[in-house]
Amino acid sequence: MKKGVLLLLLAGVFAMSAMNSSCKKSDDNTTTMTLYDSLGGTTMVQDPANTSTMIEKGRLGIRSVVDSAIFVIAADNQLNGFFTVLLAEVTSGNTTGFEALSKNLTDFICVAAGAKNFTYGGKNMVAAHDPAQNSRMNGKATSANFDQFLNDVGVAAKKCGLSDQLIGQVAARLNTVRSQVVQQ
Repeated sequence: MKKGVLLLLLAGVFAMSAMNSSCKKSDDNTTTMTLYDSLGGTTMVQDPANTSTMIEKGRLGIRSVVDSAIFVIAADNQLNGFFTVLLAEVTSGNTTGFEALSKNLTDFICVAAGAKNFTYGGKNMVAAHDPAQNSRMNGKATSANFDQFLNDVGVAAKKCGLSDQLIGQVAARLNTVRSQVVQQ
């Protein structure tokens, strides 16, 4: 459940909860904020990874949590065994797999959280977490692995300054894809 699983789970949760993913007017004409809005929305800010470009604040926030979660999972001996391919690449100085994972998961979560300016083109949650369909996965996850993943995402989100309320929303959404990710 390491880096990739965490991010894929996060993305899956958001995708599965698309019913809450758009800003809607309620019956009393008030606007309901999406999770994406709560994470910064479409306000443009300078991208700290590339100071010559601007990025939506919501995307930057999600990318920050995703990248932090990847590192938390990489250090977690209960989950990092699922990502031996990615960890070997990064250890040898090749960050292309990490960058691709970060982008895909960030896109997925942005879309699932209600962002309108992004698309996700990666694998579905079952395929992404099945070693027979994804050669980058090393094993099938158990429910205990998923619980640990949720814990690691919470740690990463806390490090990025998310409130307990937002962390709870993320965890609830992630739980909606448990049956797709847990395959053992």
